[in-house]
This record gives sequence, structure tokens and C-alpha cells, in this order.
Amino acid sequence: MNVKEQTFKFQLLHQNLFLLPGKAIFWEEEKTLICADLHLGKVGHFRKEGIRVPKDAGRQTIKKLKSLITRWNPQRVLFLGDLFHSDYNLEWVGLNDLMDEFINVEFILVLGNHDILETDIYQKTRMHVLQSPQVYEPFIMSHEPLDVHHKGLYNLCGHIHPAVRMRGKARQAIRLPCFYFGDHTCILPAFGVFTGMAIIQPQKGEKVFVIAGENVIAV
Repeated sequence: MNVKEQTFKFQLLHQNLFLLPGKAIFWEEEKTLICADLHLGKVGHFRKEGIRVPKDAGRQTIKKLKSLITRWNPQRVLFLGDLFHSDYNLEWVGLNDLMDEFINVEFILVLGNHDILETDIYQKTRMHVLQSPQVYEPFIMSHEPLDVHHKGLYNLCGHIHPAVRMRGKARQAIRLPCFYFGDHTCILPAFGVFTGMAIIQPQKGEKVFVIAGENVIAV
């Protein structure tokens, strides 16, 4: 891990959440690393369609995950959906190897809309798979933002791949991935190296933390 990285410690409902430049959250009290939208295999999906994209994006995503597990030493890794991009792919083997390497870490997947592998494939791994949102008080974890607010629970989710457009001098503009905190929902940035971004328009009172290189910055 780059020693120059700058995390952001954010307190929510009396819990300490470290917002990481690697596009994940470390929940200190539960020693849980939370990430969303790895989309492993997306590169292969595009390349099969003849679209030239970087070959090693999946490997880089797994390498980044390994680095974060080594750095933060979680007891649990929680994937908030879209771990895989539809089909069985070679990145699955790489992720299995990673899970076997960290034998004392629990790996949990809350299924997303792209997680459509056959059940028996998941059953051959150490991963626990959840079909529906899971409560870890004071949070409720899901892939997509929940339409209904659950009293006393704050929703952590993915799916949107949030980003904001930052403007500079001379009409310069850049899109940066971000963590978005609304009244009832936090949307994590997409963890995968090869994923798109969706521009969001934060409203008054909402909090946004952008990822700029190795830094997480409140805006």
C-alpha cells in the first residue's frame, strides 16, 4: 500500500468508517472491509465482442483487493453486489486463490444484478452468498439503493458507480469517483479497475467525498 495515501475517517451513527482511496470502506468496529461493483470478467466480456480494453484490469482489481486486506486486516470482506460481470471467467479463479490465501477472513456477497452464476459455482467456494439485503446494525447492506427506508438502519450500497464533475480554471473539468452520503443511504464508488461512472448531483445537506489519486477529500 502506498504510504502516502490519505484516508478519511467518517463517523456515522457512532461508527467509524474509513473511506479508502482504493474505493472501499473499512468499518472499524466490525473489522469489515466493504466494497461494491468489482465487475470481475467485464474485460473478457468486452474483448469477446471485439472491443479493445486493457487485458489485466481484472488482475489489477484482485491485486488491489489483496493489498487492502493485507493493510487493514479485516475479519470480514463484504461485497455489495456485482462481484462478477455475468459469466464465469478466469478472474473467478484468481478470487478463489485470494480467498484461500486469507483463510481466516470471512467473505460475503450480497447478490447484485450482474451476479447470475449458477448456485453450485458459489457453493464450491468459501464465500457466503446472500440473496437479499443483510442487516449489520446500524446498517443495512444491499446492492441497489433501497426504495424504502428501514427505521433505525442506514443503507450502504453500490450499483450506481457515483462520480462528481469537478471544475477548475479555464473551463477545465474532470470526473472523479466518490462516496455519496445522503439522509438514509451511502453509495460506494465502483471498486473495479474497469468500470464506468455516473455523475450525481448532490443536494444541500448531503455529503460527498471524492477520490483523487491516493487521497479522499470532502467536497
